[in-house]
Amino acid sequence: MDQLIEFITNHALLAGGFVAVLLLLVWTEFARRLSGTKELTPAQAVAWINDPDSAVIDVSPAADFNKGHIIGAKNLPLTRITQADAEVRKLAEKKLLVVCKAGQTAGQAASGFGKLGARNIAILKGGMARWLADQYPVTRK
Repeated sequence: MDQLIEFITNHALLAGGFVAVLLLLVWTEFARRLSGTKELTPAQAVAWINDPDSAVIDVSPAADFNKGHIIGAKNLPLTRITQADAEVRKLAEKKLLVVCKAGQTAGQAASGFGKLGARNIAILKGGMARWLADQYPVTRK
């Protein structure tokens, strides 16, 4: 314990940075859980996708979407969700699975749909990278 105190005293900036990063991680995880957005593995997402009242929204860039996407997915740029038109607002009434390339941008899109009133939103954990790694089918445009 004495060594830890000595280390913190000698490296206050490093210790402060560590505490700041730790608090940021805890806050981010807490905020994610409070948002009500679910994270689904590819196996869990299959049942979600097969629901007739669901829609798969892929927010990947069009070039990535055209290389391969989940069958039936609709490609929507993130900006189109934040500046919602009638079609996007209609999608917010459905059960939504939001997908992106690696699972990072989908959270922003899910938050955007939440602001539009969507109540049943899930994110594909790991994005298309994990979907492909787990060898689930894709279609190309």
